[in-house]
Amino acid sequence: MAGGERMPHALLLLGPAGSGSLPLALALAQYVLCEQRTPEDACGQCAACLKTGKLIHPDVHFSFPTIGANATSEGFYSQWRSALEQNPWLDVNDWLQNIGAENKQGNITKEECVNIIRKFSLKTFEAKHKILIQWLPEYLGKEGNRLLKLIEEPPENSLFILVAEDTELILNTILSRCQLVKVPALEDAEVVAGLVEKTGAKAEEAAAMAYLANGNFNEALRLSAHKDNDHSALFLDWMRRCYKGDGPEMLDWVERVAKLGREGQKFFVQYALHFLREFIALKVNGDRAVRLQSNELETARRMSSVLSFGQVEQIVSLLTENAYFIERNANPKILFLDACIQANRVMKTTIK
Repeated sequence: MAGGERMPHALLLLGPAGSGSLPLALALAQYVLCEQRTPEDACGQCAACLKTGKLIHPDVHFSFPTIGANATSEGFYSQWRSALEQNPWLDVNDWLQNIGAENKQGNITKEECVNIIRKFSLKTFEAKHKILIQWLPEYLGKEGNRLLKLIEEPPENSLFILVAEDTELILNTILSRCQLVKVPALEDAEVVAGLVEKTGAKAEEAAAMAYLANGNFNEALRLSAHKDNDHSALFLDWMRRCYKGDGPEMLDWVERVAKLGREGQKFFVQYALHFLREFIALKVNGDRAVRLQSNELETARRMSSVLSFGQVEQIVSLLTENAYFIERNANPKILFLDACIQANRVMKTTIK
């Protein structure tokens, strides 16, 4: 379609976080501008490809969530290039923390929309096409109305590529003017291959991380950064100590988890929630389609006679609250000791 010059002027790439929608948009822009492209791919060697690959082509413009009432994306281009060079699979939380958002909300402002309209009123600098890649148009809100006329009646040889995760948060008037392209979550095999290539992980390690990432390559990369922490063993040890209810043993476990740091603690909770979701699936459907490794599955089978649905529901609620407070820098020793005590009470109470 791109090679045949029949591409729609406005595309919306819709895919879950970590599915590769943004890298796909970047690759598409490179292909459109390539001076020596083949029917299969961009050449990767011409001046246009090299500039697009470095995110410095003057005819490729970017729009993304920023912080500040009157902010525009141009003020954050250096951070943007650096962030994508490190990890083009990043999610919005990664990005906002990268630019120092802390607890501030990201948005795409009125000034940003006015700036986009101004850019597309000008002629191209080098290429035949002028391209806008807008990451997460969900953050436009009602300001998206300012772009409707531009998207509906664009200047000649303009291409708008919107990269989204949730169409429910995008104005219907925007959606109706774009051709939707759905980008599926990655298969486990694709995540494994990517981890082996990019991080040098062993295939067995990568498979375990792919199970937990569930098609989100950004999540898999995070897990790879913490692969030295055995969250499976830590979680099962937590469950055992909580069930036993021995105070010194629980304190010893809390000391260990406090040393993991905030990211390690987040991944522990993430793994625990993953295990418990799969544990519920096991109790409902048996072994079919349960995303657990063989040793984890055996443990889950043994636990099925000990924990009821009601107990698991309360532990999941407890861990979800913990995830919330970890994000807000709660004292980990107090937080996890309280979690141990509450989990012990749940396990010792009959709940159907």
